[in-house]
Amino acid sequence: MRGRGFRVRHVLLALVAGLSFTAGAAPDARAKARTQARVEALLSAMTLEEKLGQLQQLDGFSEGHPRAEHATMIRQGRLGSTLNVRGAKTTNELQRIAMEQSRLGIPVLFAFDVIHGYRTIFPVPLAETATWDPTIAERAAHVAAIESTAVGLKWTFAPMVDIARDPRWGRIVEGSGEDPYLGSLFARARVKGFQGDDMAAPDRVMACAKHWVGYGAGEGGRDYNTTEISEHALREVYFPPFKAAVEAGVGTFMSAFNDLNGVPATANPFTLRRILKEQWNFDGFVVSDYESVKETIAHGLAADAKDAARYSLLAGLDMEMVSRTYAEHLPALLDEGEVAMTAVDDAVRRILTKKAELGLFERPYTDESREARDLDRPEYHRLAREAAGKSVVLLKNERDVLPLRKSLGSVALIGPLANDKQAPLGSWLGDGRSEPVVTVLEGLRAKLPGANRVRFVKGVEVEGSGLDQIEQAVEAAKASDVAVLVLGERSDMSGEAASRSRIDLPGRQQDLLRAVLATGKPVVLVLMSGRPLALEWEVANTPAVVQAWFGGTQAGHGLADVLMGDLEPHGKLPVTFPRAVGQIPIYYNHKNTGRPPDPNNKYSSKYIDLSSDPLFPFGYGLTYSKFELADLKIENTEIRAGEPVRASVKITNSGIRRATEVVQLYLRDHAASVTRPVKELKAYRRVYLEPGETKLVTFELAYTELGFHDRDMRYVVEPGMFSLIAGLHSATGLESTFRLLKAR
Repeated sequence: MRGRGFRVRHVLLALVAGLSFTAGAAPDARAKARTQARVEALLSAMTLEEKLGQLQQLDGFSEGHPRAEHATMIRQGRLGSTLNVRGAKTTNELQRIAMEQSRLGIPVLFAFDVIHGYRTIFPVPLAETATWDPTIAERAAHVAAIESTAVGLKWTFAPMVDIARDPRWGRIVEGSGEDPYLGSLFARARVKGFQGDDMAAPDRVMACAKHWVGYGAGEGGRDYNTTEISEHALREVYFPPFKAAVEAGVGTFMSAFNDLNGVPATANPFTLRRILKEQWNFDGFVVSDYESVKETIAHGLAADAKDAARYSLLAGLDMEMVSRTYAEHLPALLDEGEVAMTAVDDAVRRILTKKAELGLFERPYTDESREARDLDRPEYHRLAREAAGKSVVLLKNERDVLPLRKSLGSVALIGPLANDKQAPLGSWLGDGRSEPVVTVLEGLRAKLPGANRVRFVKGVEVEGSGLDQIEQAVEAAKASDVAVLVLGERSDMSGEAASRSRIDLPGRQQDLLRAVLATGKPVVLVLMSGRPLALEWEVANTPAVVQAWFGGTQAGHGLADVLMGDLEPHGKLPVTFPRAVGQIPIYYNHKNTGRPPDPNNKYSSKYIDLSSDPLFPFGYGLTYSKFELADLKIENTEIRAGEPVRASVKITNSGIRRATEVVQLYLRDHAASVTRPVKELKAYRRVYLEPGETKLVTFELAYTELGFHDRDMRYVVEPGMFSLIAGLHSATGLESTFRLLKAR
């Protein structure tokens, strides 16, 4: 067997090497031609069993080990990819079987969910987006790629670019929030960070945009639930971050678990084939989510596993994750004429092409010395600390409780998450370890050294009533200058399969906060969570509130940098915070309705028992200084077709500290053939200003950025009246209008 495989492989290599290419062709064109030739040569030599093997991905054990059947299947050409299998030695052993013992020598593609770090864990993606700095996401993704390739991985199931407007949904933690523009920026950044300019480079991995599509709109905020989304909303809200990933060169897509408008996303020809592969010309491949091909039976689309395989392959789903309907049923479907071989070949061709572009045929093995050299490096931890600090959002700061003075005699640090090493890792923690995690207690003690300067009392558990140290917490607060309470969720309370019907503080945490507030001491509430929490009472009654999210390996240091004023607050909310669950879904770029909320009109769109306004709006985040905007000007108030819109606004730091602020520019189209949102984020600029300093911030919007999809789903730019709104968050700002003229 080995001798025959050796001969076959060398015949194929000789065939590819002997092909001639056009003289003077560009290097990229020549490389693409060589790749195509290699793939076609392989495809022509493959048996049906070997083709179906390329369409099969199987799971390894969570600790990284392969299953017993993997080696045999790889040797027989029946397994083209694995997930969870990792470790340089382990992956090399399996890869040698593929390269030296299989008939055709096609390399295995090793994949893993590296979402916000492999060993060095960065803030969860929602938190990372709160930096409003895509370069941080790009740098973090590159570190994740370096660590991943060091253990033999070459494919990550990230970034998740689902738009999410319901914080009950646990996987809101995994994405970039509610806004298509901001989400698109971070989608591009993460793809670039993972893949670089050449994903075949030893320190890069292939990215996967997921979950295609509409997964974040599950009814009731329940994971895996059904979704009903109009095509217009898909194109305007849910598609843009995925399109941005395609434009950034993302190698793969993953189909979603949900059904979409009556058709499961894993077997949806409209999204998989018509939009992705035909309209967008996506040349990568699509992998199912975990057993989602088989789950089309439970959805009620497929009658059985054979039906599931037929529906999914014909819809454009290329690789099947974990379930085995393709391998078991496609031979019969081909014999019966239900599926054409061209459909199988197209899927195999796409997968082989990406393996070639990853350089796996030339460099299939991992340098095993890298595993000891390229994990947990100090420079990675410095970046993780920077990301953790810049993701922190200052939500409230009455009486300038923050930043904490370094001359403080003592701080009472209270709460179930204040010294928790697991929670900061968040969900999808890669191969992260809790031991090196810097807790809030460790971060503050590093800033305030000395005996008893930081008094820690856990107080209560996150959930339940098994611990009651409220009295001890009160005594610690009374004996200290200030109390810092770290409350929120455990890491397993957000993420996949972690939807919550209530998004308040669980357990007795509010009781703990009430008791400490009653001491009259200054209180800082630090919220550690993977989603917006509905905490109207807590925010109203606590002088200082900070959203710290799940900050990763360096969470404690990053948070302490902000609390002590060594790092000015940078964070801005990437998602709206509701006052109560009853407001959900709540998001800034909603439609106006025919009867906008009006407190003086009973018959307007509002609640009778609650404000329609959010607790905190999208884009919100305070600083330790004060900023003012003035003089919003539009260069030309009449814009001709094809011309850009240029605007400027002045920002002044009227406080006493050097600080940073984000100037946000929103657009409103007053009247259009399809009703438009009240405002849409179109651009933003981060500025650093000294006390008393003023800067002129300029913006330029391309003509095409004024457009939208019309009733026929064509992207159009219509003449009419528009407003630009410049603000420090989405709720208020300076407004100026311009008119877009009709084309002559």
